Amino acid sequence: MPTGVVIHPRSDAANAVDDAVAQATAAQRAGVTQVWLAQRVDHDAIALAGLIGAAVPGLGVGTSVVPINPRHPLLISSAAQTAQAAAHGNFSLGLGLGAHEPERLAFGATWPDPVGRLREHLTVLRSLLDTGTVDFHGEAITSSPAWPATVAGGTAVPVYVAAMGPKALQVTGELADGTLPYLAGPRTIADFIVPTINRAAADAGRPRPRVIAMVPVFVTDDPGSVHEAVAAELGFYNEIPSYQKILARENVSGAADLAAVGPVESVLRQLRRYLDAGATDVALAPVGPVDDRAREALWSVAGSL
Repeated sequence: MPTGVVIHPRSDAANAVDDAVAQATAAQRAGVTQVWLAQRVDHDAIALAGLIGAAVPGLGVGTSVVPINPRHPLLISSAAQTAQAAAHGNFSLGLGLGAHEPERLAFGATWPDPVGRLREHLTVLRSLLDTGTVDFHGEAITSSPAWPATVAGGTAVPVYVAAMGPKALQVTGELADGTLPYLAGPRTIADFIVPTINRAAADAGRPRPRVIAMVPVFVTDDPGSVHEAVAAELGFYNEIPSYQKILARENVSGAADLAAVGPVESVLRQLRRYLDAGATDVALAPVGPVDDRAREALWSVAGSL
């Protein structure tokens, strides 16, 4: 069972790529088998994952997650296959549906019908990755390239989607290899995510999907000292309707209650609950006042899980 960690280049690093490679190297030495990289508006997560995969042989690398907007799936496919070739088969592509307000601020545009767009995006992407060709004309996306779209050494890219709603999980089960839910507690995974995505995959004749639980983690012997910082960092999710449903299902008062915070043994017990709930993998996302010591503690926990 691969256990992953999310890494972010340090904001004060002289070179973001060198810093990410150094973190990934140290994480692998601590026993971590997979690192995940978020897509924001600074570094490119797919490119950085490929660079890390080439620099740290044998380490799994992936994106968690790259929003499907505004990138066309043909561009995603070429970037993902290139990263896969660089990583020699150790790259995983994690995608997300995006969010209207951040996209409006960043790009001056929004994209309607996110689930319908996700279906078309994955249909094109699946064809490109599986066959190297596509001829698709949809409502939102059209793709019929005149040239082959295969990168030597870059095929067999596993695709995961950060899906938690019923419609998104249905599409993901039909067309992707699994889901990457963030802040979805053990009850949500056991009672909703696993049965929904498994049923969709089975109906589509696809293998059982992976469920990679992305869990915010801070390892400390004094949980109370970081509670305020963790609550402030995760407070954004308390206002999002999809996460409010999760909070209600988990019977917690806020997103911070779903973070695994505490001493090593306590954090390990909390993480094992996700595996007992049916998650196939767990990925640890740093949260709170993260410094070098906090990163190393998180990597140590991931390496021992």
